[in-house]
Amino acid sequence: MPQYVGLDVHKKTCHATVMDERGKIVKQEKFLNEREEFERVFDGIDDAEVAMEASYCWQPAHELLESMGYEVKLAHPLKTRIIADAKIKTDASDSEALAHLLRTDLLPTSHVPSKEARELRELVRLRTYLVRERARFKNRIRAEFARRGIRVEESPFTKRGMTRTRELGVDSINECVEVIAALDERVNKVSKELERRAKVSDDAKLLMTIPGVGYFSALAVLAEISDISRFGDAEKLCSYAGLVPSTRQSGSTVIRGHITKQGSRLLRWVLQECMWMHLKNADDTHLARFFYRIARRKGRKIAAVATARKLLKVMYWMLKDKEVFHPNGFHA
Repeated sequence: MPQYVGLDVHKKTCHATVMDERGKIVKQEKFLNEREEFERVFDGIDDAEVAMEASYCWQPAHELLESMGYEVKLAHPLKTRIIADAKIKTDASDSEALAHLLRTDLLPTSHVPSKEARELRELVRLRTYLVRERARFKNRIRAEFARRGIRVEESPFTKRGMTRTRELGVDSINECVEVIAALDERVNKVSKELERRAKVSDDAKLLMTIPGVGYFSALAVLAEISDISRFGDAEKLCSYAGLVPSTRQSGSTVIRGHITKQGSRLLRWVLQECMWMHLKNADDTHLARFFYRIARRKGRKIAAVATARKLLKVMYWMLKDKEVFHPNGFHA
């Protein structure tokens, strides 16, 4: 008899509900998020499907259960409204709701990237985090300069500038300099690995034919998309990225608002950066002309979002058709 397991996963603990095909709860237990505990709880559960929410700590549990031979489905957290709207919300009720949705084949699932795609995504996000941390410490140095009335004529973050900054003998500044130096080393290491991957990725090389798209941006887009074939058309990809307008409808009245911003913030940020770099490096492509046309009517801010969306559509067709970028807009 098939069984259905709803799993509420947290950093330290998990809560499992095992349900039979008639909806009867066979087992319900809280346990530590450790391999030995998973093996104990799932001992004797053979013919079973498992559902868990796509929380920040889903991946280790997902990989463990797959290695144990279970079919694991990842529930879309925003669409699993039966959990979000529950009047009594506990870990037990969450796992029970997941098991019930799985049993009735009503579980809204999220895409699970391949192991290679997950590793690439981790590398991209690690580099992004390191670069942002480095920028934070650079801003602290600038703030210290302003607070102490120190004027500098060149960037304090070049090799010579860092040496001169150290020579000032300010402890609070020197501490930041040392952290920046350490972060530089880590950023360079991760960047070299990403650059190596971009050189052997046909899709990355395709995207890099777009002016303004470098190896990091190309890999970041690919990592967040994971698999272009899972999107039926370019509009679905834009919706996944949160770059489509929100829509409210009442009767025959349809109101369109700002973009939904649902999906990957990193993907939206990378597309915006690529868009600005594209305008800087190529101001006579169909993308650039589109931006300036919208900017004249609605302003640069709205034009930037619209052009980032159009850029993503271009990337979609480039990856689908395996073609390089066409400045005159054959993919528009």
